[in-house]
Amino acid sequence: MASEITDIAAYFDRLSSTIAQLPFDTIEAVGEALLKAFESDQTIFMFGNGGSAALASHFACDLNKGTVNGSDKRFKVMALTDNLPLITAWANDTSYDQIFSQQISNFIRPGDVAFGISGSGNSANVLNALQTARRAGASTIGLTGFFKGGKMLPLCDLCMVVPSDNLQVVEDLHLCTTHALFTCVRRKLQRYSTAFA
Repeated sequence: MASEITDIAAYFDRLSSTIAQLPFDTIEAVGEALLKAFESDQTIFMFGNGGSAALASHFACDLNKGTVNGSDKRFKVMALTDNLPLITAWANDTSYDQIFSQQISNFIRPGDVAFGISGSGNSANVLNALQTARRAGASTIGLTGFFKGGKMLPLCDLCMVVPSDNLQVVEDLHLCTTHALFTCVRRKLQRYSTAFA
């Protein structure tokens, strides 16, 4: 039992030390990019695999519902992880690597935002969607980890890299980052409530 407690404490120590190394300036810049998309009535497309797919849905929910401030102006966020029939159709008929890029091709416009999430930064379907978005003139944002950000980093206009090689720490801090972004964006939107009423 003592070793289990030590392992648990060590995990939280590692998490805490990684938090102190997060690129807070980049996170602030992502928040500003999300606000810019809101102000310009652009759509934000979110996507990722596994736990990152769950986070894409979670963050889309936070932005779509949690930022409603009494005005008619709202965020336009679509999680490409939520349409299971469409995901499996593209995976079956083309390849799993195309499940997000083929979806995003139907909707993406210049000025929209493609928001990819990948712990390693090397998920092929996330990379393909970011490339599709760039070709369409959209901006690209990434959440990744493992210090260097993988192949995702050069495909993103803004990329928040968690400086850890522990996937659980990376995923924990991706969730923390999206909650921090949501909190910041919601607070700033209170300033717009009268302007857009």
